Amino acid sequence: MKKVYLDNAATTPIDARVIDFMYKSMQENFGNPSSTHQFGRTAKSLVETARKNIAKQFNVSASEIVFTAGGTEADNLILFNAVNNLEVTRIITSRIEHHAVLHVVENLQSTKKIIVDYVKLDEFGSVVFSDLEKLLSEKKGKTLVSLMHINNEIGNILDLKKVSDLCVKYKALFHSDTVQTIGHYSLDLQEIPIDFITASAHKFHGPKGVGFAFFKKGFGILPLFFGGDQEKGARSSTENVHAILAMEKAVSFCYETLEKDKKYVEKLKEYFIKQLKKISPSIEYNGLSSDIEKSSFTILNVRFPIENSMLLFTLDLAGIAVSGGSACQSGSNKGSHVLQEFLDDKQANKTSVRFSFSKFTTKEEIDFTLLKLKEQF
Repeated sequence: MKKVYLDNAATTPIDARVIDFMYKSMQENFGNPSSTHQFGRTAKSLVETARKNIAKQFNVSASEIVFTAGGTEADNLILFNAVNNLEVTRIITSRIEHHAVLHVVENLQSTKKIIVDYVKLDEFGSVVFSDLEKLLSEKKGKTLVSLMHINNEIGNILDLKKVSDLCVKYKALFHSDTVQTIGHYSLDLQEIPIDFITASAHKFHGPKGVGFAFFKKGFGILPLFFGGDQEKGARSSTENVHAILAMEKAVSFCYETLEKDKKYVEKLKEYFIKQLKKISPSIEYNGLSSDIEKSSFTILNVRFPIENSMLLFTLDLAGIAVSGGSACQSGSNKGSHVLQEFLDDKQANKTSVRFSFSKFTTKEEIDFTLLKLKEQF
């Protein structure tokens, strides 16, 4: 059976070069970085070199990078520190953030009694900046703004510079979940004064179980859990040496060919949109995902004109991997919290599918998917 993978926003296939590098590292770099003998010192040196190389990519210092087990831990580490360590008493966020942010914010609201304000969204799921400024202008204590750069379901791109400038103006801290950004878009953290960002290696062709958090210099970090005081006390636990080194390689490979890969995937996305219209002119797109300039080139969230609760299952049987948006497809009574936030009930109940691409996606795979979709309409 032919296999087509179009769920890259969930996770990406590991680059073969990263696998080779990680395998070699497992054979050669097995020392514990906390050990003082030569095996430990070698492992420690390699981890610190990887930290420096990753930091350089985003124009920050190595001391501002904390290695984690992925984006979820990184978001948790940042948000808990904002409240428990940096005296934040109020968080401004949106209702379409990743649950790694929303659920933490809800926990902090109930356990720490922080104030939570949700910024208004327009009909496409984009932040209404006039409302964000209105919320920031209200004096409700030390504030953190937490808004993701690229939405993982609809692909909308947030204007980070605009948010950063507003946060500077009103003396608020700014955290952005950049899990869908790293490896796909350049980010100079000297040009855009973001205080905290997050990354997860498996979103850019690296291994699962490793990521990092960026804390702007000057912020102390309290750990979420305690033990051996690794990561300069920010995260206890023996470093995942092989995964960290593999993540650094994945970052390097992505940015070496960034513009070339972006143009390639953009053409695939444009082609897919054009061909979908031929299947049905009534097909619509959720958020700004069909806008090449305002959405991620890796994500297209399609809203089909009919309800077909078996579409994901049918595509899976054909060997095509995608993600669903509505409750009837996801197996959840709640459905997509993102789509339900800005679609009316009629539109939200239609069959929505997120197709997400990578540099390893081929036109032949797109054509095969189109063929199978055409059979359903």
